[in-house]
Amino acid sequence: MLIMKYTITGATGHLGKEIVTAMTKLVPMKEITLGVHTLSKALNFQTQGMTVKEIDYDNPATLAPVIANSDVLIYVPSKSHDSFSRVTEFENVVKAAEANSVQHMLVMGFIADQEDNPFALSAFYGYVPRRLAASSLHYTVMRNALYADPLVPYLPELIKRQNVIYPVGDQALSFISLHDSANAFAHVATDSSLLEDGRIYTLTQSEAYTMPALAEVISKVTGAKIGYQPVSLQEFSDLYNENNEGPMLASMYAAGAKGLLDEVSLDYEIIMGKPAQSLPSFLQTKY
Repeated sequence: MLIMKYTITGATGHLGKEIVTAMTKLVPMKEITLGVHTLSKALNFQTQGMTVKEIDYDNPATLAPVIANSDVLIYVPSKSHDSFSRVTEFENVVKAAEANSVQHMLVMGFIADQEDNPFALSAFYGYVPRRLAASSLHYTVMRNALYADPLVPYLPELIKRQNVIYPVGDQALSFISLHDSANAFAHVATDSSLLEDGRIYTLTQSEAYTMPALAEVISKVTGAKIGYQPVSLQEFSDLYNENNEGPMLASMYAAGAKGLLDEVSLDYEIIMGKPAQSLPSFLQTKY
């Protein structure tokens, strides 16, 4: 029986953890290697039989022992607020993958990757497919829509405000849940017919939502009357500047206001054979 090596970076993050869980349903745990920043956060994975190794993106020498000879390297970037940091990290990963016989990279992307996109991380997401195309690697990119999950803990605040306040004007936003995204990652990683070299998949639900439509969905889910009263980009940045994330988040909604975050794709259905869970269904399940 052929034994594969699937390596997942960022395995203790929000998406990484979901991908690990999805992968364990499709392949033996002994075939999974996890690259993590803090070993103590991954002890539960280790006890399940997965190989867990520490990596430091700033020290490329730590990458080789983790990713060497991977049949599929699933790359989920570490959390940072600027493109330069992520590009530097990605460069180290690509070079290590080329030098250590990685057969295929499956890389997380984001729909905010257009040339005229003001999102602070847009340069990184635009760089990813171009850099991979210039490498010697086989690769596939998974472009996520906005994650639906952060809406759930945000609902009590929206009920209190009685309004959705995202500063995107009359434009729409497209979503995907972490669970659905992770399942798509796992299925592509383990199915050679889906793991096409150079393929870029876009993972979204079947519908994008204007803010009045989003407010209507939230009203139906919570039973509270929710409208739409946007704040300015600066106000949004000031309101949600925990860990200095405010300017980065505001820049993302500046992209939304330009109509750059409303993409809808059938790729999830191509991968999974069914549509992604709708936003109303997701919120109803989680609320």
